Order: sequence, then structure tokens, then C-alpha cells
Amino acid sequence: MSRNLSAFESELGQRVDEVLHYVWDPIGVSNAPEARDEYSGYAMRVVGMLLESATAESLAAFLLEIEREGMGLTNRPEHAQSVAKLLVRWSRVLEEKYRRPL
Repeated sequence: MSRNLSAFESELGQRVDEVLHYVWDPIGVSNAPEARDEYSGYAMRVVGMLLESATAESLAAFLLEIEREGMGLTNRPEHAQSVAKLLVRWSRVLEEKYRRPL
């Protein structure tokens, strides 16, 4: 049985999807509207990792594994680390946002 996502989880999913598409973008499709969902499958896993308090290092390792194993690309460790840090920052910003009383 599935459950409804909280506002925090929903927005986190949206932000993760945007970061993966527009910033990580290992195959260079960020300027193609028809490829907007190219990384959506990975976004859900990243959200799960963030909800489990993943570190930037573990997120970067996951992104590098996808690039290497899933896409057959040469790894870009500095880029993956930068993207992972951005994902963690988004998670923290949204945690703070949704902890505040409205």
C-alpha cells in the first residue's frame, strides 16, 4: 500500500529531479524538453537516500556508479561531488522550510 507524500517529500522530489536534469545531466539532455524525464527513475532513489540522511559522499558514489555502470560513461568525480553537495543542501533547506510553522 502506498502512502501520500508529505509536502516536504513532494518538494524534495521535485528539486532532486530538477538538479539531476539541469545540473548533473551526464548525457547532455537538459536543453531537450522531450527528455525532461530522462533521470526521473534515479530521482526517487536519491530522494530515498536523502530521507535516510545520506552524505554527499554516498550520493556522489551513487551518481558515479550510474554514470559508469548504467551509462558506460567516464566518471566525473568532481562534478558528482558538487551535485551531491547541492542535493544535500536542498534537503537541508527544505527541512528547515517545512519545520517552520506556517
